[in-house]
Amino acid sequence: MTTQRVNILAPEFRADPHPRYAEMRRNTPVIQVEPAGFWAVSRYEDVAFVIKNPQLFSSQGFKAAWQPEWVGYNPLANSMLAMDGAGHTRLRTLVSRAFNASAITRLEARIRKLANRLVDELAEKGEADFVSRFAMPLPAFVIGELLGLDVSLHHRFKDWSDDIASVTPEPRDPEHARRTLIAISDATRYISEVIEARRRSPADDLVSELIRAEVEGQSLTDREIIDFLVLLLIAGLETTVHLLANSLLFLAERPDVRARLRAEPALVPGFIEEMLRYDTPVQALVRIVTSDVTLSGVKIPQGDVVLALIASANRDERHYTEPDRFDLHRGQPGLSFGYGVHYCIGAQLARMEARCGLEALLSRFSGFERIPAELNWGQAITVRGPQRLPLRFIPA
Repeated sequence: MTTQRVNILAPEFRADPHPRYAEMRRNTPVIQVEPAGFWAVSRYEDVAFVIKNPQLFSSQGFKAAWQPEWVGYNPLANSMLAMDGAGHTRLRTLVSRAFNASAITRLEARIRKLANRLVDELAEKGEADFVSRFAMPLPAFVIGELLGLDVSLHHRFKDWSDDIASVTPEPRDPEHARRTLIAISDATRYISEVIEARRRSPADDLVSELIRAEVEGQSLTDREIIDFLVLLLIAGLETTVHLLANSLLFLAERPDVRARLRAEPALVPGFIEEMLRYDTPVQALVRIVTSDVTLSGVKIPQGDVVLALIASANRDERHYTEPDRFDLHRGQPGLSFGYGVHYCIGAQLARMEARCGLEALLSRFSGFERIPAELNWGQAITVRGPQRLPLRFIPA
């Protein structure tokens, strides 16, 4: 008897994956799933082992997932995210200055100003889609500031980000294929134009820094810079947009937590850490097995693709006490930003954006109410969040 594989991108799975993750942890902690028969690893201990051992589990898995034959060249699949070893380290070093503590602190005042302006607009409207009116423009502004991009194009940035990150081994339908290929083409063309403009007239931004930079005596090629910038654009949007949206969806349904945060704003950073664990925007990291390996008694052959299910590990009852309970004082972080040399370089920035955004929202509104509408969840393998979140904003 053949058991049908779970499709982790099916709408019913995406709407609430945690019951299925719990079932996988109990019964099939390492199992092949759709799409493409990737190996899903669901227990904390195994997920941690995967992400802590890049020699066995290569980040080239991202390339296997994001550059199937139907896509052709995908900048995201050739970026630093899909590299290991010295190549990854050299590129990471180039961009690290843009994400150090002092650079992030310099951005904070401008982020707070924008958050307050966006809150004013929400208050004036009373009802709005939180994703398009707040969760998306806030990080789009930050990425625009860092890279020197035209912030007025932030809606296009998000469309490109959603479409490029939604690559699957086979396209879901012809429209999915069309949108994906157009997004890759448009994003690549736009960033190529930005690079050309900075070569003519350098500015105080990361693009100009990358053009001037040298790695072991050699300048980066335009292709390397494009790959780099597409990664920063997508990673800078996807994580923070979904973190903010998941947080507001949670607060709309948990007035007790909302009231506690309004009464004690100092708890907001702890709220963000627990939200990163409890309903992380990061669902999975993708790796490729470099030699046969056994996890939880299951042999995974060399060359197969592994999905390290971060969202499942973050709710593993073997690692967390009452993992399905949201605890503002848990003090036990999840794995959402990865580990070691592949720890998310923008983690501190994402936390700061979320903190500024939530503090502005909680100071201005006493409540957030869901407007009846079906939630649709994005189709990216690696991240999860609602595409739209219609809310009513109750003034304080």
